Amino acid sequence: MAELFVTNFNKNFTGVSATAANVIRQQAKHHDLHLVGYPLPGCPGPITLTQARLLCKRPPQGRDFAIWHVRRNPEMRAAIWSRDVLKLPIRIVFTSAAQRLHSTYPRWLIRQMDAIVATTDIAARYVSKVQAVVPHGVDTDLFTPAQTRATAWSNLGYGGDMGLATIGRIRPEKGTDVFVDTMLQLLPKLPQARALIIGRAGRQHQKFLAGLHARIAAAGLSDRILFPGEIPATKLPQLMRGLSLVLQLPRYEGYGMVPLEAMASGVPFVGTETGYYQEFSAQGKTGTVVPVGAAEQAAKAALSILSDPTRHATMSQEARTVAQHGFSATTEAAGIEAVYQDLWRG
Repeated sequence: MAELFVTNFNKNFTGVSATAANVIRQQAKHHDLHLVGYPLPGCPGPITLTQARLLCKRPPQGRDFAIWHVRRNPEMRAAIWSRDVLKLPIRIVFTSAAQRLHSTYPRWLIRQMDAIVATTDIAARYVSKVQAVVPHGVDTDLFTPAQTRATAWSNLGYGGDMGLATIGRIRPEKGTDVFVDTMLQLLPKLPQARALIIGRAGRQHQKFLAGLHARIAAAGLSDRILFPGEIPATKLPQLMRGLSLVLQLPRYEGYGMVPLEAMASGVPFVGTETGYYQEFSAQGKTGTVVPVGAAEQAAKAALSILSDPTRHATMSQEARTVAQHGFSATTEAAGIEAVYQDLWRG
């Protein structure tokens, strides 16, 4: 009888999906675990919510209850209904990453949780019942450095000798326009570089996307600032290995996994003062953090890293080391496991 149920009700692969998958791959080694909802790469095949509820009619052997680990509002709602209306023997753990006050309805949902794991000290300030602060970790077995970066980049087929990228939804909050501003200043100084904007724009952001295309075309850089669209999660490690630098320049970020995935791949980053980027940077050893919206500073920071091969190589090595020893998915799973065990002990 399964003792751990982890929900994933979003069919799109988001940052939340990535963090959940990283942990589930670790947890599946130690627990009888079911993924509930949509599939995640490298994780056990999912079951439906109805199947999960049927499996939870009785407690797992040796336990008083099963644990449901949830990360989104619909998942909290389904778990609360299962526990309080269907009276199933379960307890609910919620991971909270938001570094701002939740709106009224999510705050009510969060108050119904049995335990909360916050991803940062700042996130912990905005919720109650925080049992532990456990930073998200990256799967350092999945994201690994290339044997030869130049070959890895060439194999991707985007042209040029060097790849830069930003990864995430195309919208103002994610700072896609700041990345474009940065590239308009940077690429003329790096004639062999190509910049990738990985992700898609929702319907409400099509005008924003069209504006980006227009500005890039006006600068004569449409052949060097590329929009490959979304990349399947299974192909993201291959992409990361080929990059020379990742630039994540959001106006707001709850945590931010992309710099960590880059670091595990031996790729330094430039980020803004949001999310957990300052901690990732290890005081400048693995990346450079600039103010929000500061495209000129981001361009200067990127050029400083990329124009100094010795510094770039040192930062690449440090990035991998910090990801392995400071922010691995194994460490995150261990922190979450302590919360589970505290609940089971009562």
